[in-house]
Amino acid sequence: MTMVTSSPIRRPALRVAVGVLLLPVLTASAFSQEVQPTSAFEPLVGQPGKDVVWVPTPDAVVETMLDLAGVTPQDFLMDLGSGDGRTVIAAAKRGLRAKGIEYNPDMVLLARRNAEAAGMSDRAEFEHADLFATDFSQAQVLTMFLLPEINMKLRPAILSMTPGTRVVSNSFLMEDWRPDETRRLPDCGSWCTAHLWIVPARVEGIWTLPQGTLTLTQKYQKLTGRLGSADLTDGTLRGDAIAFTVDGAVYTGRVQGTTMTGTVTDTEAGGAGGTFTATKR
Repeated sequence: MTMVTSSPIRRPALRVAVGVLLLPVLTASAFSQEVQPTSAFEPLVGQPGKDVVWVPTPDAVVETMLDLAGVTPQDFLMDLGSGDGRTVIAAAKRGLRAKGIEYNPDMVLLARRNAEAAGMSDRAEFEHADLFATDFSQAQVLTMFLLPEINMKLRPAILSMTPGTRVVSNSFLMEDWRPDETRRLPDCGSWCTAHLWIVPARVEGIWTLPQGTLTLTQKYQKLTGRLGSADLTDGTLRGDAIAFTVDGAVYTGRVQGTTMTGTVTDTEAGGAGGTFTATKR
């Protein structure tokens, strides 16, 4: 990513797409032709781009982001603004299938050469495209190094992804959607903070339980509400995993569409418990 240079988003490893938000979405035809090789292209730190300058993400930060996302070989990772390809290649080295989206055609070719040199061409793919015209909904892991305003433009699409999708950003946040976890690398220099979000299931509304009517109000991964006449406390979501407490009874379970199933543990009755099923109206 990188700090973004000539593309609205580019990051060799993770890139700060400074100003990508201002990039007009290009038509599909603008990217329909295969990029042509140019001789001896070498990116320069701070080089001017369409809307920003290019700054690479330290390799240690890339690895931290992958660690924070808990990537596995079963995951498909997409890097928005892939620059010289370092995040995609690092993911491929861990056994993932990974794809980078990059606006600068020279960077795309450089990333492909880097992947070939690393022996990762079979798992590391790079596409010359505009990220705002890209479908990244199939990714289990999304990596970014983009400005806050660009993150916000992408946020609606991110929130509509499959619950449990892990999203990792270098340094920049998404306003009032606070990260589930943050790691800062000591003695790293600049751009050394990794933020993780886990896309939450959509649970706001009215649910029917044997114990009564459960009314949930949701703000991203945080929940408030009532079960019958009792207030709900400690309500959280982590992907499709839900947890909340009502009058000393701890509910933990999973949400699948309009069905919620799990267990209830009554801490005020010596840990006695059982199971529950809820259906959304």
